[in-house]
Amino acid sequence: MKHTITFFLIVTLLGISFNGKVYAQSTRMDTYCNPINIDYTYMIYNAHKDLSYRSGADPAVVEFRGEYYMFVTRSLGYWHSADLLNWNFIEPEKWYFQGSNAPAAFNYKDSVLYVAGDPSGSMSILCTDDPKKGNWKATAGILNDLQDPAIFIDDDGKGYVFWGSSNKFPIRARTLEKKLRFRPSEDIYELFNLDPEKHGWERFGENHSDTLLGGYIEGPWMTKHNNKYYLQYAAPGTEFNVYGDGAYISDSPLGPYTYMANNPFSYKPGGYMNGAGHGSTVNGPGGSFWHFSSMALAVTIGWERRICMFPTYFDKDGLMYSNTVFGDYPHFAPAVPGKAGTFTGWMLLSFKKPIKASSRVDQYGPENMVDENAKSFWLASQNNDKQWIEIDLLNPAKVYAVQLNYADYQSDMYGRISGLYHRYVIEGSPDGTHWEVLIDKSTSYKDTPNDYVELGTPKTVRYVRYLNIHVPTPYLSVSGFRIFGIGEGKSPKNIKNVHVNRYRDRRDALITWDHQENCQGYNVYWGIAPDKLYNSWLVYDNNSLELKCLTIGQEYYFAVEAFNENGISERSKAVKVE
Repeated sequence: MKHTITFFLIVTLLGISFNGKVYAQSTRMDTYCNPINIDYTYMIYNAHKDLSYRSGADPAVVEFRGEYYMFVTRSLGYWHSADLLNWNFIEPEKWYFQGSNAPAAFNYKDSVLYVAGDPSGSMSILCTDDPKKGNWKATAGILNDLQDPAIFIDDDGKGYVFWGSSNKFPIRARTLEKKLRFRPSEDIYELFNLDPEKHGWERFGENHSDTLLGGYIEGPWMTKHNNKYYLQYAAPGTEFNVYGDGAYISDSPLGPYTYMANNPFSYKPGGYMNGAGHGSTVNGPGGSFWHFSSMALAVTIGWERRICMFPTYFDKDGLMYSNTVFGDYPHFAPAVPGKAGTFTGWMLLSFKKPIKASSRVDQYGPENMVDENAKSFWLASQNNDKQWIEIDLLNPAKVYAVQLNYADYQSDMYGRISGLYHRYVIEGSPDGTHWEVLIDKSTSYKDTPNDYVELGTPKTVRYVRYLNIHVPTPYLSVSGFRIFGIGEGKSPKNIKNVHVNRYRDRRDALITWDHQENCQGYNVYWGIAPDKLYNSWLVYDNNSLELKCLTIGQEYYFAVEAFNENGISERSKAVKVE
């Protein structure tokens, strides 16, 4: 695997030609930035409504023979990677006609890879010993009337299927008689359901604000670690900023299960793109764990989503948690020794900076590209190589990376479409007059709807501009032109006067703190102990936050830090609230 990663880096740095196609980029790939930049499939199940959009959700990521496979809802195939960073799409020889739905996947002793996820809800388990070729076969034994399956084969060879996608029914399980080719048992085991009257984060709606509708429990996934079984589940709804994953812990696959006190363990309600639910946990390079999950874009339709990944850990008390702090800023890639999953420290240089463009249409102005809202976007009046964007960072700063998130404005495209690619050039300038190339994608043949590029050598500039060459969509539209690096000014001072008012409804709390000058935003941390502040919420332009995700009967600790384009303040002392 090390040779594969090294070869990729050489190809990326030098611009080697494949089949006569040159990828000329002065870039490197030691880092990643959510959402993950893969060639998302255009969905087909809303084509009858003329709704065209890319989407990727419900990722089932598994290791198989030292490499990784990612199965994603309705993608008409799946992705392969040697390092959890660089993904290539595989069109299998045999697959579901409409793509898998909320797929399950399991590696059995590196001999066979199993997958399930027929959109009908009635399915055979598919298997193959060559997923790169994709000659899948159906095992005997139909799994009836279930959605969002999860397959798990324990070390003793006993098999299980877990499922659940309902605002009424719990996560359930059946045993699978593997020796009889996965014939499911007649017995159904009801394991656990949502308890929103106690667990605030399980409440429905944006910011858990809907008090009328019940949340959905869905997307189970099993991880065994140190002889403990962590059965993960998603709530409360995939289209919301608060979509997350929790877990119950047991000594047996069929329970009884105990609610994990630090739930949700995967949660990203603030920042540019939100949500971290319905995912899977995989043991990655170097033995590090990673949690892959769904982020809500929800512009064209609520089911418009993207994939994200977060480093995941098990603490000394057996609690599972994911680090989502600065969750859509650059982090070191899974295969980087000693740094995997850690924050690079590259701050957002482009937030609300002066920006202009070659053209605009109505309310879709260029300012929408720097507002840190994935749902707003710029729309050019034409789609050609005369279109450009220019950002004034106001002060010189060292640029390390750029992320371009394209939007699907009236795309009129459906399914897997071959030959899609994005081409552009990004330049930098110290004075707005003399320009040098920072990123050259002028000859790229890659389809990069959420393109994240790390510069091979960081450059100190004040102005950054995008020169369009080609996008595959009918319209040129960009939701985020995000510049990452380090400014030359001072970081914010430490936060003072953090106050927490936990309401009569103990699921809710209001956190306030002193406004900080020279500040872009804040990270609010909370957790069940001073050394377990595992959850966080990134807040822009405000010095208060209302949380509605707490558990009744659980004491919490809260802390706040400030940040700007130059760096991060120290975290405030943790405040205890019972």
